[in-house]
Amino acid sequence: MVQKKLLVVGAHSADFVWRSAGAIARFVKDGGDAKVVALSYGERGESGELWKEPNQTEENVKKIRHEEASLAAGQLGASFEAFDLGDYPLLSVHEDVKRLADLMREYKPTVVLTHPEKDPFNPDHPVAHTMVQTARLLTSGAGVDSGFATAPPSEFLVFEPHQPELCGFVPSVFVDITDVFELKRKAMAEMKAQQYLQSYYAERAGHRGNHARKVTGDKRIRQAEAFMRLVPNVVGSL
Repeated sequence: MVQKKLLVVGAHSADFVWRSAGAIARFVKDGGDAKVVALSYGERGESGELWKEPNQTEENVKKIRHEEASLAAGQLGASFEAFDLGDYPLLSVHEDVKRLADLMREYKPTVVLTHPEKDPFNPDHPVAHTMVQTARLLTSGAGVDSGFATAPPSEFLVFEPHQPELCGFVPSVFVDITDVFELKRKAMAEMKAQQYLQSYYAERAGHRGNHARKVTGDKRIRQAEAFMRLVPNVVGSL
């Protein structure tokens, strides 16, 4: 049996922790392999606490953010890689999309997660979505025979944004993260530059756990994460 592989691509180095740490931990616990890619460190727009330090530098902020994200990914059993493309604005450049597509061809993910295509409050998130969407299509040859190396098409989902109702996000998948929620807590705790988000996303997991209980009737579910499929999943029967 081919091992399942999860690729999570965030605009910034902490995005994966808040939105999908539980799903990553669950995926790995079930025997899958997981890789996290951060297109930027969020060094300019998402590291405010670090910039309060006297004589702080951008390179040092990047170094700290890399260490934090690597430790967080490690708590979940995932690997971490940073493209270091710069944030606010994150720009989609041909060579960077090609780099992402090359990574996908080599890694051959069975599932890809990233941001939704719309976010009225964050200019970097839609750019990340476009880059991932384009790279994924290039990776699979856009569904046709191509003159370059390809990999099998992956499942494609987006994780929950901070304000879902303003981003066109309608959940179609809930992942029960009850038994790995403490791993998510540990991963979030590593992101010390954004400690203010830890309680918010812990509460959000509880909200989504409530929704998952109503969908399934399974009272054992306490925490969940929400995702939205962008392409249909194919099954042998209903």
